[in-house]
Amino acid sequence: MSNKLKESDVTPEHLFNCSRRQLIRLLGIGGAALSAPLSARAGITDWFSADKQPPLASPPTPMHYSQPPQWQADLTLTPESKVTGYNNFYEFGMDKADPAANARQFKTEPWKITLDGEVHQPMTLDMDQLFKQFPMEQRIYRMRCVEAWSMVVPWIGFSLASLIKMANPTSNARYVAFQTLYDPQQMPGQRDGLNSAGLNYPYVEGLRLDEAMNPLTLLTTGVYGKTLPPQNGAPLRLIVPWKYGFKGIKSIVKISLTRTQPPSTWNILAPDEYGFYANVNPHVDHPRWSQATERFIGPGGLFDVKRQPTLMFNGYGSEVASLYKGMDLRRDF
Repeated sequence: MSNKLKESDVTPEHLFNCSRRQLIRLLGIGGAALSAPLSARAGITDWFSADKQPPLASPPTPMHYSQPPQWQADLTLTPESKVTGYNNFYEFGMDKADPAANARQFKTEPWKITLDGEVHQPMTLDMDQLFKQFPMEQRIYRMRCVEAWSMVVPWIGFSLASLIKMANPTSNARYVAFQTLYDPQQMPGQRDGLNSAGLNYPYVEGLRLDEAMNPLTLLTTGVYGKTLPPQNGAPLRLIVPWKYGFKGIKSIVKISLTRTQPPSTWNILAPDEYGFYANVNPHVDHPRWSQATERFIGPGGLFDVKRQPTLMFNGYGSEVASLYKGMDLRRDF
């Protein structure tokens, strides 16, 4: 076995520059969980049990929704407990378990969503208006994280295109920008950006207008038959199933149509590692790991995952490949 280090083994600069306290945080809970003996791992999962946590400020409630046949994929679902217990939401902490613990008192009522920019009819809506205006439907989508793990999730929501059409875009609209709530009192990770890997807040994301108008692109309000829990981006998040998960911005408060390409939080932090398009592509590796395969988090135990090939566009090529005709996808990471 060679002891030589490759360039891909180098710690990224934005993590190297963290303070000692922040590095301890980075290497703490997650590393402890992975190194724990099997007998102790059960205790880690027990930590999520409802009787050991304070009540949720806005507990998920059952939803009314349809199940259009074209969106009911015949795929093995990731169990609900893993979808709600294994998350990246750095506003609530850096470990995968942190959001479920630290977002419990996150208040999602009342909630306003502003739609502005290059539109003829700017508007501000609350969640009740969204539920009344747009029928909700369940869609079973593959979800692929840039970290090379994946899930299959039954999201509930409505097409982003329907909301954009209601605002009547101007002829200058080329992109759609999104913004997460900024509330350091409720979101502890926003109080010190380095607690969340050096991200600047509020979290922002963007799509090209034609990507936003694609029928697959979903504004998501629920999961597993209930409204979103806070760790999954309550009350409103974006799901773009052919892109890496960091494009799925959570807890959205603002949507703006723009003439120019909007900023994207991870692309700002590390443009050589996280591209604006971020299409799932097994042929383009992340600079520090391969994207050729992924670890599917399925119905087995917490540490029982299936290694499987990564699908181009996460398996949605027939619906979206035409959007990128003529682009050099080798540069799309």
